[in-house]
Amino acid sequence: MHGAIVTGVSKGLGEALARLLLARDFRVIGVGRNSSPRLAGGGYRFVACDLGDVAGIDAALEGPFAELAAAKPATVCLINNAASAEPVGVLGHLEAAAIEASLAVNLAAPTVIANRFCRVFVEQVPESRIINVSSGAAQSAIPGASLYSIAKAGLEMLTRSLAAEHRAPGFRAITLRPGIIDTPMQTFIRSQSQELLPSVAMFQDFHASGRLVPPDVVAARIVDRLVTADVDQGRTYSYTEL
Repeated sequence: MHGAIVTGVSKGLGEALARLLLARDFRVIGVGRNSSPRLAGGGYRFVACDLGDVAGIDAALEGPFAELAAAKPATVCLINNAASAEPVGVLGHLEAAAIEASLAVNLAAPTVIANRFCRVFVEQVPESRIINVSSGAAQSAIPGASLYSIAKAGLEMLTRSLAAEHRAPGFRAITLRPGIIDTPMQTFIRSQSQELLPSVAMFQDFHASGRLVPPDVVAARIVDRLVTADVDQGRTYSYTEL
């Protein structure tokens, strides 16, 4: 039996990944505030969890993670996919509460989930893997989207830290920069005003020029190349490599 934990399964890439993994007979735990009506079946378990409530994540995941471990899976993969593009705005014009909420979902939550994953699975499962879904924003500052960039840069350091700290032969931690995907997040971003998001024209051009890739296409490449195939410990993969 193979297991997977996917965060942010209500829509977009997370939903597409969960659907594909279920179709390939993975036992999937979906994590987020909401699930998707397209996700169902005996192999699927949804865990309602507000990733903005960082202190509550461990309690929400303790039972489901323990049950998956008790099933003695041959492999387990955590895909830290959930993210929020809000708030947009230039530094100096953001509210402190919005900054805290953004970094909670985009950086603190995946760190807490990875921490529990390591505690439960890394030494107990023959092959365990963490895929942190990042972005090109991790290396390129995007005016008006600084919080997203800051969090993604931190997420990539999480991958490197996991790779440095855990030496179990079957464990791998990697980062994925999945490219520009046709998701509700892209719709939200390109609907912003130039005052709030000075770089909005770039996102509008992604859509107008047909460069956005369907989530199902990206999900298939991720599963084939990064979930089920061999990967290099600590490496950052881009969509063009999949």
